[in-house]
Amino acid sequence: MTSNYEKIIIENLARLYHTLSEKNLEEWLPARRRGPFFYEFPAFGETCRIGPGEITLSGKPENGPKGLIISLYALHTKPDPLIPAPFKAFRDFPGSMPYQGAFTANSERPLLPHVVRVKAASGKILEAFQGIKGEPGTGGDFSFLVYPLPKIALEYVFYLPDEDFPPSVTCLYSANAERFMPLDGLADVAEYTTRKIIDLIGPPL
Repeated sequence: MTSNYEKIIIENLARLYHTLSEKNLEEWLPARRRGPFFYEFPAFGETCRIGPGEITLSGKPENGPKGLIISLYALHTKPDPLIPAPFKAFRDFPGSMPYQGAFTANSERPLLPHVVRVKAASGKILEAFQGIKGEPGTGGDFSFLVYPLPKIALEYVFYLPDEDFPPSVTCLYSANAERFMPLDGLADVAEYTTRKIIDLIGPPL
């Protein structure tokens, strides 16, 4: 039985391929072309492949929320380049207030119990997301920049717990992230990036 997610993914891909002649997906996503109609690019720390009516991650069909996010990204692709800085908080996007509570609950708070282990596994995380360490002066005890989608970057800033303060996590977006994704989709990008980070660090020993 086809899920609601899958139906929307198929509809989004149909719209994308209907206008394919007007777009240069190799440059706009950007992606590697695989045959006449298939394109590959990194997404959520895995290899994503899109084609007519299908999206896969690491070779497996993705018909859930991540597939929907990827289909929205492909559908809204533009020739504009990614502009990383200045990074902005989710609340700084116009119209974001109704989503702010869910953003904090799903994208920042889940990482709080794992901050120490995230630091220890940061090399693994950066490798998966083709990311880089945060620039000096970013703030926090450590930070890094990851790319859940090629033209959407997220900067995570972490404070380690100490005897006076609990751990803290802030997730920021690249300056023009809203050019490539609707607002509710941007919140989901951060949520599923956070989920992937937690998967990568593995369970506590």
